Amino acid sequence: MASFTKGSSSKKEFFKGRHRPEHWYRDNTLYFLTVRCTDRFPAFASEAAKMVFWRQFEKYATEHHFDVWICTLLDNHYHAIGYLPRGSDLAPMIRKIHGSTAKLVNDLLTTRLVPFWDDYFDGCLRDETQFCRAYRYTLLQSQRHGICADYREYRHTRVRLGLKKGLELARERKVFLRDVPYKRYQKVAGPAD
Repeated sequence: MASFTKGSSSKKEFFKGRHRPEHWYRDNTLYFLTVRCTDRFPAFASEAAKMVFWRQFEKYATEHHFDVWICTLLDNHYHAIGYLPRGSDLAPMIRKIHGSTAKLVNDLLTTRLVPFWDDYFDGCLRDETQFCRAYRYTLLQSQRHGICADYREYRHTRVRLGLKKGLELARERKVFLRDVPYKRYQKVAGPAD
């Protein structure tokens, strides 16, 4: 069984009237990240801001051994799927990516965005179906938002590992959450089970 911990010891689901997302840190896991700028502000509308994001994202993903399989950056949010061997690397990686991009992109903006990032979601992908859905969702963001007719035309969708190869590797590494004793991730047994 892979090692995992919950990021907050609080049992309160809400803080100051807002939903408090749970963060799970699990070794040998495929993570789906989705993060947006505060108030959906288009902080990454310029190419210069997008380049800052990619530079910082790549730097800290590499530093924390986050093997990025696919990532799409839009003007006010990003989605990524990647493999993380040590769950304890997730929080410091996110903190560094978000702290550095907030500072550097704010330096490019005419009006500073504070806070820069809204809460982020990091989900441990629980099975092949969820992986395929999250992968396709990430892949087709530029089409969904009307930026282009084909995701391959959008330079800020970066695919490092195709869906088929990703599934093979995920199965080989046994990254899905079948062993996690947490209601949200437990598969409900049907009559055939």
